[in-house]
Amino acid sequence: MKFGETFKEYLHGDQEWFLDKVSHVEYKRLKKVLKSCRRCKALHEGNSTIDQTDGEQQQHPTFSRFCQCQPCSVCDQMFFTELMREATDIAGCFRSRVQHLLHLHVPRGMQRYVLRLRQCFKNDQQALVEEGLMLIEYITMNAIAIRKILKKYDKVHSSANGKNFKSKLRAEHLELLQSPWLIELGALSLNFKGSDDGEAFIQFSGSFSCNLDEMEPVMTLMLPHSIKLEYNLKCAICLEIVFNPYALSCGHLFCKSCACSAASVMIFQGLKASSPDSKCPICREAGVYANAVHMLELDLLIKKRHKDYWKERAIAERAEMVKQSKEYWESQTKYVVGY
Repeated sequence: MKFGETFKEYLHGDQEWFLDKVSHVEYKRLKKVLKSCRRCKALHEGNSTIDQTDGEQQQHPTFSRFCQCQPCSVCDQMFFTELMREATDIAGCFRSRVQHLLHLHVPRGMQRYVLRLRQCFKNDQQALVEEGLMLIEYITMNAIAIRKILKKYDKVHSSANGKNFKSKLRAEHLELLQSPWLIELGALSLNFKGSDDGEAFIQFSGSFSCNLDEMEPVMTLMLPHSIKLEYNLKCAICLEIVFNPYALSCGHLFCKSCACSAASVMIFQGLKASSPDSKCPICREAGVYANAVHMLELDLLIKKRHKDYWKERAIAERAEMVKQSKEYWESQTKYVVGY
């Protein structure tokens, strides 16, 4: 079965009620734009052959306003603008939905007590797991749709603009399968593993695995349509398993203390206090600290799977934070008092 038919079945399948509320790739509409472009190209080439005069190709006025193959102004305007908007909406929708699930699983403040009271009357875990499964398929299907349609674009135009657009998505942090929220969703599924023998729970956690070997700690996600993703859980600064991990906007994972050190801020100040000029230690991209994602589910997974290591790192981080706080306030006192 062709992907276009598979994607259509997905949009109108059992999850139609869910997909009506969220954004998705308009695969059929974008494909029509490319088909129109292909027809214009064929007509243009046929017309150019007929209208050759004095050894020079003269374009027929009827088709001069349509696509010219490389570059194609009509397709570029309709195609890439639409696809960028859809990718942005999908990434935003996926982020907000996953955040909602995480808040239900690891609530904070008063929400913790409200949810505990609610769980006395109703168990929401089954619904949470089912939505997690839907979100995994949602992000996977849309990522495949974007990849397929860009491949078709390059085939129609004999260009590399589709590949260049993928690089642009990566630069704009819109590459769907590299989202830190997908790692959090995988960690959530592994934290549920063994909590229930229900089919949904087994399906949710069965495609994910995590090996916290100190030599090469890695999380593996086996997504629908045989897509395998591996995420290295080793901090590139301390070369240990990430502790209290943060994902920078560029996608790289670091321990909080290591990221704060790289951004030249105190641990108690947090990454939001970093300068906009601070760069990622790996890719050297600037301004990636302000919107860093605190990976709470991943931290909880490491705490469950590697208790002694997590406890040791927690004690060390707390001691370092107290030391930094003491030095900071002593320097502030000297500055105010004058000695």
